[in-house]
Amino acid sequence: MIFERIYDETLSQASYIIANENKEAIVIDPKRDIDTYIDFAKQNGLEIKYVTETHIHADFLSGSRELAQVTNAKLLLSAEGGDDWQYSFLHEPLNDLQKIYFGNLEIEVMHTPGHTPESISFLIRNLKNTSEPIKAVTGDFIFVGDVGRPDLLEKTAGKEGSQFVGASQLFESLNKFINLPKNTELWPGHGAGSFCGKSLSTVPQSTLEQEMSSSMAFKYLNDKKAFIEFVLDGQPEPPKYFSTMKEWNKSSRPLLIEIPKLKKLTNTEALKAYENNILIIDTRRKEEVAKEYIPGSLHIENSTSFSTFVGSLVSYNQPILLIASEAEIRDIQRKLIRIGMDNLYGYITEVKNFKNLKSSKIITAEEVLEYKKDKKVQLIDVRTASEYESGHIKGFENMSLNSLDEMSIRIQKDVPVIIHCQSGVRAAMAYSILERLGFTTILNYSGSINDWKAKKLPLVK
Repeated sequence: MIFERIYDETLSQASYIIANENKEAIVIDPKRDIDTYIDFAKQNGLEIKYVTETHIHADFLSGSRELAQVTNAKLLLSAEGGDDWQYSFLHEPLNDLQKIYFGNLEIEVMHTPGHTPESISFLIRNLKNTSEPIKAVTGDFIFVGDVGRPDLLEKTAGKEGSQFVGASQLFESLNKFINLPKNTELWPGHGAGSFCGKSLSTVPQSTLEQEMSSSMAFKYLNDKKAFIEFVLDGQPEPPKYFSTMKEWNKSSRPLLIEIPKLKKLTNTEALKAYENNILIIDTRRKEEVAKEYIPGSLHIENSTSFSTFVGSLVSYNQPILLIASEAEIRDIQRKLIRIGMDNLYGYITEVKNFKNLKSSKIITAEEVLEYKKDKKVQLIDVRTASEYESGHIKGFENMSLNSLDEMSIRIQKDVPVIIHCQSGVRAAMAYSILERLGFTTILNYSGSINDWKAKKLPLVK
């Protein structure tokens, strides 16, 4: 059997291509830029017969329908979870204990609710080698070092009380799953960096035995109350776009079967768009942007977390003009497409043709100490609440980057405000958010906590 893990670092997301001896393949949890799977199939002489997914995803826009349409494959999706969690477009339903046979492979569906009500896992057996361990593709049910969080429906979709129902279901699903052979291989849907759990490992694969001995969640499988408390505690703040992805992934929507070519704008076109108040996202490095930036632009540096930040800070209804290098624009476009950010007007590669460019005010740790002596200066830490609680600079108030826009009403515009984060990347974004909101006396401690620690300056909890 061919068993290929396709990993996207920008989403910390894994999808899988599995093929039998006859070169027939099934793809599980494909991302939206489906050329990855089509190219792999061509290179290995595979025919994609089935496309499926483990659950209705919240962190990216699934490419299941696009891939099934292009390859003429059967689209197989969970029928579990109740009326509220059914896909509203044509597909073939999958139910608990159902088996899919093709060639030498048997794929058994196991309903494993908890992360979401409709979640399923796939148990893959090689019928011609029964001594080979079962390969379990678990989606967001079990990760290496963690289990799927059950609170997303409540925190992103407003399903009040659903986190406790989900946690209880997760407890039952795990207690069912541990009856499988202990050498069962676990192949999860995410790794470290995903917001779908709180302590995911960078290790791509594990076994049931390893998780039972090392993952903290498995330590509470004899005590439901303790398990629920543990699994709900300390979950990270989910990005705002998750609720949109959840809805779009179960509903009919226009399909994108290939990545369109993004237009490079002329100076005249770019300036006209700017005059019409288009949203400009500047993806350059924070050091470049600090030297000169277009007033009113939103700075989101291109990185592996780029799509997550955009999804948290930008409305889907807002047309976007990108500032990016020729070498990076295609990569940036892919990242945006993966979360459904298709409203792209075009891009430019430099800002020198714009008038009235501004520069950021960057300050040092020593200057922070001096400014702190003035009680009127406002001090803002834009890291997450958990980061802030683990240790922060005395006197700084926590306003996470994702909520800064709403919480900025608590910041006075006529008084200097100092911002910082962990490494300076989010502080640079926060600077642009406040500048867009009309703040004029922003001071960016760009070195942030990493620099503060390096200087052996104190933190408080």
